[in-house]
Amino acid sequence: MDWLQKIICDPGSIAHLVVIYALVISLGVKLGKIKFGGVALGVTFVLFAGIVVGHIYSHYIVDPATNTFITHSGQKELIDFVKELGLILFVYCIGLQVGPGFFATFKKGGVSMNLIAVGIVALNVTVMLCLYFLIFDQNNYNIAMMVGTMYGAVTNTPGLGAANSVVKDFAGDWGAAGVPDIASSYACAYPLGVVGIILATILLRYICKISLDHEQEKIRQAQERDPHATPKHLVIKVTNQAVVGRTLHELHSFLNRQFVISRCIKNEEIIVPNGETKLEIGMEVHLVCAEDEAEPITALLGERVAKDWTADLDKTKYVSRRLVITKDEINGKTFGQLHFSTIYGVNVTRVTRNGMELFADRNLPLQVGDRLLVTGREENVEQVKNAIGGSVKRLDHPNVGAIFFGILLGVLVGQIDFGAGMKLGLAGGPLVVAILIGAFGYRFKINTYTSTSANLMLREVGLLLFLSSVGIQAGAKFWDTILTGGIHYVWTGFLITIIPILIMGFIAQKFLKLNYFTLMGLIAGSNTDPPALAFANQTAGNDAPAVGYSTVYPLSMFLRIIVAQLVLMIFLS
Repeated sequence: MDWLQKIICDPGSIAHLVVIYALVISLGVKLGKIKFGGVALGVTFVLFAGIVVGHIYSHYIVDPATNTFITHSGQKELIDFVKELGLILFVYCIGLQVGPGFFATFKKGGVSMNLIAVGIVALNVTVMLCLYFLIFDQNNYNIAMMVGTMYGAVTNTPGLGAANSVVKDFAGDWGAAGVPDIASSYACAYPLGVVGIILATILLRYICKISLDHEQEKIRQAQERDPHATPKHLVIKVTNQAVVGRTLHELHSFLNRQFVISRCIKNEEIIVPNGETKLEIGMEVHLVCAEDEAEPITALLGERVAKDWTADLDKTKYVSRRLVITKDEINGKTFGQLHFSTIYGVNVTRVTRNGMELFADRNLPLQVGDRLLVTGREENVEQVKNAIGGSVKRLDHPNVGAIFFGILLGVLVGQIDFGAGMKLGLAGGPLVVAILIGAFGYRFKINTYTSTSANLMLREVGLLLFLSSVGIQAGAKFWDTILTGGIHYVWTGFLITIIPILIMGFIAQKFLKLNYFTLMGLIAGSNTDPPALAFANQTAGNDAPAVGYSTVYPLSMFLRIIVAQLVLMIFLS
């Protein structure tokens, strides 16, 4: 059994390190599925598994005299490499995910919602700094640990990674005490952070005296007041000579309005038109358009006919299908621009993007690879399929080369010094580049699409490698952190969690009159916290929380990662 003993006890063996990682990741993922009070920690439990294994591990590979790893040459550097590579993969894939909708979220109602999210992020930092100056001694070690506490309080792992990179960059300034283990304070604050976000959302409801039934009614009334969201079915007799002889394809360009002609009656014969069908005098067309465009279209084509528009339709069954966007020209367009419900007579209830379920809001920008759940008559669903592409074979092979080229650019950008040692780093650089490529890459024929499973795999593997590495390294000092003030990170983290949510939530409700269900999603999105979104969806029973979440998530994730670096660079430099 010498071979087994060598694998377990020899820190110089690569197999030894692989066994440790495999143990931490498999154990953490398994335990992360266990729910506490209906909430599971998910893959974040890998961090805690890493801390436990790292603590046990440290008993026989850490020299008690120096409290440093007894390692084979290069082992610590190898763990650092795995950690940073995992962080880069995770952050870059997130950037590609949020990029297409990043700038669109600042339009119309998204501006006020993003301002609330920015306020929550800013108050998180403000509360953290106030507690730092009031409770702790003012030194570099404590500010670094409080930044770790803040990111545990808002349950944001990419921010922890960004902060961890900056702390390591200042490794030469820590002296004999060594680099502060900010993952320990993160782990102390994280559990109450998950609970605190949900608790603050509930508390806000009672502070503002919100009636859930009243909020539901406001959503219903808002939908009814939107004439562009209401489909209008018309039968129009062509009498205008200006459109006679034009094909339906030409007619769309000529009218510059969105509509669908599903049936035509020509010489008492019903035909299903296509883009090349030409209009003739006396032809009756069955047309679907937005309610507010019905009169202009009627005036341009001819005259309304008082006729039951459904009388000649086939009794076709309704179907629900998952359709994939594969046409590049759809990239960046919103449901409001495509008019699926009013023009094609179908409903799109949700969008799946990189494993994330999004509400099919009219302002949601679409991108290649999005999977739409479409419900309607079979022939109408086919029309939508033809409009968006639907050729899954085009998406079978991920553009791995484009992904790593983007990572190359991101790492280079992250090392640019903007003065006084300020740089985006290994987290911020790839994030910024990924967002820009995700938002504007299609303009330069850059297609970074990966299938949902491939994107999730890259992202999850990156996150697991990062969390396990951080946990293993933090395990050696975690118990000491608990004994020497860890309880302070728990209660200060709880205050960092709830105070900003209560303040900005009150402002959003009382002054901006933001719907409570949308606000619940906004709060979850500003903290990039999926468990809070799941709770909001369960409470609302509608898609409003998903709208709030998807609107503020891109900017919030960007700010969480950048702010971590800015705060530490300002204080440590």
